[in-house]
Amino acid sequence: MLGGEAMIPYLTRLLDITMNNNAIPGDWKEAIVVPIYKVGDRSVVGNYRPASLTSVVCKQMEHVIAGYLKEVWEMSGWLYEGFKPGYSCESQLFTGFRDIADSLDEGFRTDAIIIDFSKAFDLVTRDRLLTKIAGTGVDLRIVVWVKEFLLGRSQRVRVGGHSNLRSAARERIRSPVVSRLC
Repeated sequence: MLGGEAMIPYLTRLLDITMNNNAIPGDWKEAIVVPIYKVGDRSVVGNYRPASLTSVVCKQMEHVIAGYLKEVWEMSGWLYEGFKPGYSCESQLFTGFRDIADSLDEGFRTDAIIIDFSKAFDLVTRDRLLTKIAGTGVDLRIVVWVKEFLLGRSQRVRVGGHSNLRSAARERIRSPVVSRLC
C-alpha cells in the first residue's frame, strides 16, 4: 500500500498529464455535500453548514496549484499579509492600525472606510476570476487548469445516507483567496 511521500511521483505525473492535456477527470469535479451541525437546535436547518466531500487526489492537486499561485504572487509582492505563510488577518489589521497611528502621529489626516466582504465571495464569476489570475503573470497552463477545474462541476446532497440527483454546481466562486484577486 502506497502513502505519504511514496505517492509524490504518481501525483506529480498525474498533475503533469492533466496540465499537458488540458483535462481533469470528471470524478474530480463531483462533490457530495453533507450538512455539518454547528450549534443550537438540530431541527433548524440554519444550524448546519454545508461541507463538500471531493476527490482526495484532486484536493492534493488544488494544494499544489494554490501553492504555486501563492509563491508567484508573494514573489511579486502581490499578497496581503493575511494570505502569507506565518501571517494572519490579525497581523494585517495590526499593520493597518500601525499605519494609521503613524499617520496621526505625523499630523496627517486619516480616513478609514470599512467594508463587510462576508458575502463578496458569492459575487465572483468564473470568467472574472480566470481573467484576474491570467493578469497576474502566472503560467497560462495554470489558468487553463483552473478553468477546467471550475467548469462542468456537479454536486449532490447527502443526508442520512440518502442522496438527491446530481445537479450543476454554483456558478460563483467561494474562496478567501478570490477576494484578493477581484
